Parts: sequence; structure tokens; C-alpha cells
Amino acid sequence: MARPRTPQGRARETLRRLGQEYPGDAVALLPLHHDDAWQLLVATVLSAQTTDEGVNKVTPILFARWPRPADLAGAEPADLEAVIKPTGFFHQTSKSLLGLAGAVTERFGGEVPTTMAELTTLPGVGRKTANVVLSGALGKPGLPVDTHVLRLSGRLGLTTQTDPVKVEFELNPMVPPAERGRFSLCLILHGRRVCIARRPRCEDCVLNDFCPSAFVAGTRA
Repeated sequence: MARPRTPQGRARETLRRLGQEYPGDAVALLPLHHDDAWQLLVATVLSAQTTDEGVNKVTPILFARWPRPADLAGAEPADLEAVIKPTGFFHQTSKSLLGLAGAVTERFGGEVPTTMAELTTLPGVGRKTANVVLSGALGKPGLPVDTHVLRLSGRLGLTTQTDPVKVEFELNPMVPPAERGRFSLCLILHGRRVCIARRPRCEDCVLNDFCPSAFVAGTRA
């Protein structure tokens, strides 16, 4: 097979190959445990402060005690802080979750909104978090851009942008809308396991025959 020479071609081939390495759709690949959009929204907010594994240890306790937005909105701050303390920065995160729960309850009748425009009006919810919820719980197109997606999209020569929003807008047309969430998660998983930040394991990478940064000393700095 000829090596893809354009960003669009590299994006499509990246999705094809990483899809074989990490099989599953955007829901199956998502490491945050959840049963619905509300749970995923809360888990994603928590994940900004700790690992996915850490979030998955805390959320079953949190949702057993306060299952719905209205329940959480009425929680005592000290009680919530005690539950989420293992995630770190629990004072500020507690305030964020209480504000989020109150907004979903008061402005959206206790239901998580289903559009980017509405989601990003919620306290503490930016485009990355909104895209996680859209693609991971609502079955809609969404390409979350985190540090792994930023790093890999640059190393693969898909974009020269460094701003997450600009990267998202540049990557979106390169993959089908229904595949955007899966594409992001494949990049994230590959970034954690192979294309790591300080010393990428190019020799083990299934993309090394066309990645512009493969075996380049600068990528190992």
C-alpha cells in the first residue's frame, strides 16, 4: 500500500490501523464508567483532576448517594468533598459539580442538554468535555482534543495548530462525523501506550511507516 502523503490520507489510515489495534466504538473505548449522559458528564469533569481509574473508584459512591442532578445539587458541600477527596483539588471540584448539577436541574429540567451550544453554557464544561458527552453518551459527532490528541496529531503531521479548538476544527473534516469520537479515543489510547510524550516507542508503532516523526530524534525530547 502506498504511504498516505496528505494530512487527510494520514488521518484516514491512522483511523484504519488504530481501529484494528483498539477495536470498538466510541462508547466501548471510553475508559470512564457510566450509565447515562449525566454520569459521563460528571465523570469527565472529575477526570480533569485525576486518572480515569481514580474517577471510576469514586463515581459509584457518588452516584449511589446522589443519583440525579437534583440530588447532587442539594448535597452538602462537605459531604461531597469527602466523597471526591481521592481525586484531588476536591474543594474547587466540589464547587464545580454543585454548580453543574444546579444548572442542569434549573435550566434543563434535570436532563443533560444534547447540543454543543447548550453543553458549553454549563459551568466548567468546555468543548473537550462536551465532545466526550456527545460522542460517548449521546451518539453524536464529537472529537475531544486532549494532550494526547494534540501530541499525536502534530507528530503525524495532521495539523500544525497547537490550540485545542483549532486542532478540533482542523481534524473534524478528515474523518467521518460518526467516527470522530472513536478517532479521538484511538489517538488517546495510542498516546498512552505507544506514542508517549517523552520517549515514543516508534519501533512498536503500527504507524511508523508513514508518520513524519517516526524515529526522529526530536520526538524523543
